[in-house]
This record gives sequence, C-alpha cells and structure tokens, in this order.
Amino acid sequence: MPINKDKIAKRKEVKEHNPEFVRPESWRYVRLQTNWRKPKGIDHHQRKQKSRGRPGLVKVGYGGPKEARGLHPSGYTDNLVFNLSDLEKLDPKKDGVRFGHSVGTRKRKEIIVKAIENKFKIFNARVSASGSKS
Repeated sequence: MPINKDKIAKRKEVKEHNPEFVRPESWRYVRLQTNWRKPKGIDHHQRKQKSRGRPGLVKVGYGGPKEARGLHPSGYTDNLVFNLSDLEKLDPKKDGVRFGHSVGTRKRKEIIVKAIENKFKIFNARVSASGSKS
C-alpha cells in the first residue's frame, strides 16, 4: 500500500520532460561512464552551449516538485536512524527507516524489533534470522 501516490506521480511526470543528462563525451569514449559530471573547461563546447544537438546541462529549473523531494519510491520519507531514540521521533504512518552505515548488527537487531513492533517501513534491514558470524 504505497502512500503519497499523487506526489510520486507528479515527480514522475516532471521527470519525463527532463532531458537525459549524460557525461560529456561519454558517447565517444568507452572508458567514460555515462553518469553526470559537470563540464568545467574554459572552452568546453557543452558548458558554453555552442552547438545544437548537445545534451542539456543540469540546471536549477529541472528540479522535481518540492513536496515530493526526500520521498522514497514507496512514498514514505527516507530517515536515517542510528539508535532507538531516533526511531521514537518518527511517525510510522508517513516515515520510513534507513539504518546508518555505522550501526552494528547487535544494535540493528534491537532497532528492527522495535521498528517492526511499531509497523515502520524498513529500507535496509540487512540482518539474517540466525545473526551468527561463522
């Protein structure tokens, strides 16, 4: 049961009108990935928008709707949790839980038990049933 369907749909609709932002010259060289990097050279053709047919530059105007920012694709807000007191500040009806990288297995299990008890949406549980290291 996803929540905030209308906000997610609005974000998707806005994204459809945005160009595909690709790294300059990534279509030319296999060694360059397509993930976005800003062109920074003083004479760079894409930065200067010299010729037609060049991919667009990332700009402020291409951002998504303000009410949909920070939402996980499930519709819940994405919140980092490091301990039980962080969990108590959240609302299970609209807030999702993502455990911080530095949270160990023991504390993670405690937080998971509390989160499931309160019916939170958990994005990265990463704990096995046995929990033993071998």
